Amino acid sequence: MQDVIDVVDLEKAFSDHKVLDKISFHVPTGSIFALLGTNGSGKTTTVKMMTTLLKPDKGSITIAGLNIMERPLEVQKEFSLTGQFAAVDEVLTGRENLVLIAKLRHMKNYSQKIDELLTEFDLQEAADRPTQTYSGGMRRKLDLAMSLIDPPKILFLDEPTTGLDPQARAALWQMIRALKKAGVTIFLTTQYLEEAEQLADTVAILNQGKIAIQGTVAEVKKHLPKETLELTFADEETLAAAEGLVGGKINKELLALNVATNSNVEKITQVLNQLQEAKLEVLTFTQKQASLDDVFFMVVENREEEEK
Repeated sequence: MQDVIDVVDLEKAFSDHKVLDKISFHVPTGSIFALLGTNGSGKTTTVKMMTTLLKPDKGSITIAGLNIMERPLEVQKEFSLTGQFAAVDEVLTGRENLVLIAKLRHMKNYSQKIDELLTEFDLQEAADRPTQTYSGGMRRKLDLAMSLIDPPKILFLDEPTTGLDPQARAALWQMIRALKKAGVTIFLTTQYLEEAEQLADTVAILNQGKIAIQGTVAEVKKHLPKETLELTFADEETLAAAEGLVGGKINKELLALNVATNSNVEKITQVLNQLQEAKLEVLTFTQKQASLDDVFFMVVENREEEEK
């Protein structure tokens, strides 16, 4: 497939702080690309530069064959953007916000599409209320509906499901898959690794200004053993002691330790026996396939270790 987005050696700094340091990636037409990273890693800065809202210090960005620095107005016609914060008119009703966008895009016969979006995002009952009465989650849903009313060639979604309930998140995932089938290219940033694993053809993990790893989900998983034994403990002290005894990767958030076993019964038995002999109580243990979460934690932890 031909690439519709090309980013080469992109750099951006604010004062003395370098946010992006020569990052490069490409996005094939009709695919879903997910950019992952911790808060402050530069995901939103990258999206802002790609959508002409921020000028890069160095590097090049090409969207649909157009250089964004040379032809920004033409580039803007090629994409739609949903940012981290809902951009709705609070004076207008939900329906009126959608009508406004439809008219700005010179759409005809848009009433049915608006009704479909209001139903899909569970906003039909609130459709004729001013959006200033909406909750944060409802505004987020409306903002997403406004981006989808007339799907562009390229859709930028910057953490689109933040603040959405599980039902709305599932509905959005379904719409994203439908847009891909229709040929829309989607550039997605997310803090939910499961979301990237479910949707993306290609992922890139951004860590402290650099892309640490990128490829298909299957490719990035190759950096880990295929299967691990996940052990959970009651406190950080026991977790640290277990890691010192049997090795593995720690997930402090879950008080979990992942040890490479690849379904080897002898290895699993050995690990559990060692912990029992050391009187380190294991709350639960689960044999599981390596996930994108595991890769993400590996990248972040390795970078922290390098800095130390």
